[in-house]
Amino acid sequence: MRPVFSIGAMAMGPEGTREVARSLPDEVPVAVTVNGSTQAVMMCTPADLEDFAVGFGFTEGLARPDQIERLEIMDLGSGIEARLWVPDAVAEALGARRRALLGPVGCGLCGIESLEQALRELPVLPQGGEIGHAEAASGPDLLRGHQPLHDLTKAVHAAGFLLPGQGPDAGIVLAREDVGRHNALDKLIGGLLRAGIDPAAGAVVLTSRVSVEMVQKTVLARCPILVAVSAPTAHAVRMADAAGLTIAAFARDGRLDTFTHPHRIIRSQTDVA
Repeated sequence: MRPVFSIGAMAMGPEGTREVARSLPDEVPVAVTVNGSTQAVMMCTPADLEDFAVGFGFTEGLARPDQIERLEIMDLGSGIEARLWVPDAVAEALGARRRALLGPVGCGLCGIESLEQALRELPVLPQGGEIGHAEAASGPDLLRGHQPLHDLTKAVHAAGFLLPGQGPDAGIVLAREDVGRHNALDKLIGGLLRAGIDPAAGAVVLTSRVSVEMVQKTVLARCPILVAVSAPTAHAVRMADAAGLTIAAFARDGRLDTFTHPHRIIRSQTDVA
């Protein structure tokens, strides 16, 4: 289960050609099973798979962390199984959301069986949770210091958790990477849940665009603020607005655009000046 491989290539340019070695991220099929029944197969970078299994299971409604009795990561050669073991009553309730199709890394909805499941109703987040404008705008820059796979490969997404405030306990306190942006977010959420870090205390920071699935997963994790370096989709904005989620996008160079619930992004007198 190696996340990175060194692969030879031929570099061509005006000065000629030369052989080079490039570090490339791997992706393997990872089947998430519950009590032996496959619920989804996603292409993932084979790292932090325990976090992925817990986060994916939570955001997709398969099982809460407290319902997981055992977690196993099994390398089967042709792929990996992330096996969740839950009480029988929990497993039996999964029929309505069963997913068993192969999902490419760019799609978080492959295998969903109906439009109703794709656009599922979300809970409404409480009004609390704030972050300074400068902190939010610097989120992607802070996240760059937690992307070793990106530094090697230039080919993976990252999701980080930004804890506002001053001191050693603030900043990006957890980050996860994957070839799939949805997988990176699931890994982050799983990591937060396993570490006992409350997602409501800070903001999720993404290196990708903000799509409907990213909004859904962030809201289900009960995190009130989503910061991204790229743009949201129009429907993601509508969904976030209805769910009480703050979307702050185009975060770079000390600037950001807040599309929903801007009251959580606090401007200081220095910012205004």
